[in-house]
Amino acid sequence: MMRIAFYAPMKPPDAPTPSGDRRMARLLIEALKTAGHEVVLASRFRSWSSDPAAHAVLREQANAEIGRVVRESRSCDLWFTYHLYYKAPDWIGPAAADALGIPYVVAEASHAPKRATGPWSQSHADSEAAIRRADAVCTINPVDGACVRPLLDDPGRLRSLPPFLDPSPYGAGRDAAREMLLRETGFDGRHSVALTVAMMRTGDKRSSYRVLAEALRQAAADGVRIDLAVVGDGGARAEIEKEYAPFGSSVQFLGARAPEEISGLLAGGDMFLWPAIREAYGMAILEAQAAGLPVIAGDSGGVSSIVASGETGLLTPEGDAAAFAAAIALLADNPDRAREMGRAAVRKVESDHTIAAAARRLDDILKSVSRRKAA
Repeated sequence: MMRIAFYAPMKPPDAPTPSGDRRMARLLIEALKTAGHEVVLASRFRSWSSDPAAHAVLREQANAEIGRVVRESRSCDLWFTYHLYYKAPDWIGPAAADALGIPYVVAEASHAPKRATGPWSQSHADSEAAIRRADAVCTINPVDGACVRPLLDDPGRLRSLPPFLDPSPYGAGRDAAREMLLRETGFDGRHSVALTVAMMRTGDKRSSYRVLAEALRQAAADGVRIDLAVVGDGGARAEIEKEYAPFGSSVQFLGARAPEEISGLLAGGDMFLWPAIREAYGMAILEAQAAGLPVIAGDSGGVSSIVASGETGLLTPEGDAAAFAAAIALLADNPDRAREMGRAAVRKVESDHTIAAAARRLDDILKSVSRRKAA
């Protein structure tokens, strides 16, 4: 058993505001504990900023934090940082690991060479230095590996860690889940019921909702009838609802829901839809598959590492509304195939994307790092 100092520079795992980043930090902690290790939160310092000018002040604050962290982490055997990149550099972990003489491991590091010049150049350089220092870099999104690998003197330091979750809440009885979903939405159940679970904010999420609306319009023009339940909320909700108003009662907005509600709603659906514009990999996509839904998604980022196109769902070119509409029609017209894809999705999640699977991978990575450090 190791005592692990855990740090998430983008957002601490006990932050009050829910997000995908907070959730993955918590899942990593759970996986490390499942592997038999003790985990302590080394720092709550947040280095993330959307303003590059703010990083000069944040860097000074981080330097002041290092001394306390080192004093309180002397019994730790390994440092583990989750999610660092140019907007959220890790100034604390490498310095603390060096002072303590312990391995430094990173999960989900990304490197953007185009940021080497311009206003983000200093924080980009700081993130690059941390990645180079890492004894192991675990890639959750496989796309990150292309730019991270050249920074490592030993390619073996780059390790794959597929996205994961606890699948147990997603095994709700389908009949009861279906009844609940129809009651929540008012759908009569005569058509395929699709679900979308995504935050409603400007930028890539808004673009994905726009592509989805266009795909639904094209599908409807071709005579395809489906009902869509949308779970999510955010600053762009009013704008998005206005765009979907022409669909009438066939699209229902259910707002933000607690995780336990989402798992039940997903289990009652027939398919999951998300165009995934510039998506890293999409935890909601993984959740949908755990609930037994075939996924139709845009082929962006690491989505293809979760969705096996033609087996557990269908991937379409990113931003291609016509291809997305055709995929919707294919599953809506072939419910037996959709159900088989859903069953295959559950098998894939249970094989490759559980906390237990992540715990085994992490334990192997951390033990190999510790052996190399001791040699």
